Amino acid sequence: MSPRDVTLTPTIANRRTFAIISHPDAGKTTLTEKLLLFGGAIQAAGAVKARGEQRRARSDWMKVERERGISVASSVMTYAFEGRTFNLLDTPGHEDFSEDTYRTLTAVDSAVMVIDAAKGIEAQTRKLFEVCRLRDVPIATFVNKMDREARDPFDLLDEIEQTLALDVTPASWPIGSGQGFLGCYDLLRDQLVLMDRKSRSELPAEGERCAGIDDPKLDRLLPGHAVATLREQVEMARGLCPPFDLQSYREGHLTPVFFGSAINSFGVRELLQGLAEFAPGPRPQPAQARDVDPGEGAVSGFVFKVQANMDPKHRDRIAFVRLASGHFRRGMKLKHVRSGKQLTMHNPVLFLAQDRELAQEAWAGDILGIPNHGSLRIGDALTEGEDIVFRGIPSFAPELLQRARPDDPMKAKHLGRALEQLAEEGAARVFKPRMDANWIVGVVGPLQFEVLADRIRTEYGIPVRFEPTALYTARWIEGSAADLKTFADGNQSALADDHDGSPVFLARNAWHLQNAEETAPELKFLKTKG
Repeated sequence: MSPRDVTLTPTIANRRTFAIISHPDAGKTTLTEKLLLFGGAIQAAGAVKARGEQRRARSDWMKVERERGISVASSVMTYAFEGRTFNLLDTPGHEDFSEDTYRTLTAVDSAVMVIDAAKGIEAQTRKLFEVCRLRDVPIATFVNKMDREARDPFDLLDEIEQTLALDVTPASWPIGSGQGFLGCYDLLRDQLVLMDRKSRSELPAEGERCAGIDDPKLDRLLPGHAVATLREQVEMARGLCPPFDLQSYREGHLTPVFFGSAINSFGVRELLQGLAEFAPGPRPQPAQARDVDPGEGAVSGFVFKVQANMDPKHRDRIAFVRLASGHFRRGMKLKHVRSGKQLTMHNPVLFLAQDRELAQEAWAGDILGIPNHGSLRIGDALTEGEDIVFRGIPSFAPELLQRARPDDPMKAKHLGRALEQLAEEGAARVFKPRMDANWIVGVVGPLQFEVLADRIRTEYGIPVRFEPTALYTARWIEGSAADLKTFADGNQSALADDHDGSPVFLARNAWHLQNAEETAPELKFLKTKG
């Protein structure tokens, strides 16, 4: 039997590993919290049921996130709902942290796109959607904030269809909006679900089963004008939109659209039920030699994120590993493909935001945390012996470059170690110039410099400042050892090494880069490093 001639066991097939993508302020963090509420992971919004005490259950656990009200690191939360195990990966919404989101999307099988009902598709939503499209990730859409003034639902559906070139089908239909928002009609299950504005932090009541949109029951439960509008709009929507097609959704061509209000816990149950029923289980993962099927017996997985200092009391480093195949058990030995070494998995963990518990076992589709001291890096593979190289986990050349200086010159070495650790977790690119004692830090967006300075100060105790440089961009250089040496001999002042020791060309301007490419055609100047 070949590795692909396998079927998923019920345990693996019941996994739902998904991410939430949105523009900042669309309500992603609130929706995340309410998904945990419905999954039984928390008893009331904001409180975790953990070891007998009430705890905060925010996915935004990093200090700087709490202060700024934005998500800048991807969190993982595992919970159960209706017989399924859900692994929810919360992603940064702010565009300055998009690289972390791109990598996180390599580790999921589906996504939920959150849209503000008043604003529709925004720039960052569109960017993240394009990343999902590259990987054919199925997307369910949640139109949030229907309890506030909202755009016409037909207008929103049309915008999703036109902007994202995606078929849309309403999974539920809103009854009014703003102050007049009464609830939704669940089109997939034919039930009326009314919103109670008084119980934001509790599970809403189950919907009222109906025998279709013409059921007289609706006339008793809703005001006359609302019933008439609902029936008219649903009939029109069914005429304009294709019916829900499972295959089309799973292939990434069609998105079911759910309407709701996350802050009122409304519409969240229907979204979760939709994910439980329709979202795919673990999908094959692309690798260089072949795709890795989740049903294969041998354990394999890849690191898509590294996070330092999740616990400020311990200078820890957690590698987030997406299990691609097999049945993982605590204590097993796995091969670290990049180094060839065997690693014993002594203390693997599962997550609820920053809370962790020892993982005695895990299956394909699950996200494991592997504590380590810098041996595991983004893109690394762990297997039971096979030399698998997983594809599609990118590093991007930074767009902004600044020089990092410690306020105290005596802490220069400590700063270097802190920067290397942050580079290994993918928070920034870090380059050590060959002719300069100061580190160069590269990021995608300017807010990252503020966050890095705050983290270095609070987590490592090193006040640091970032200063502008005259640098235009950075490119990784690849070629034969002889060609690299020839190029280096004539360009020492423009060369640096990244935290992996890979050579990097620091260009002062566009002409400088173009000239280097023309004078050294035998070398590759790379914007992305796989």
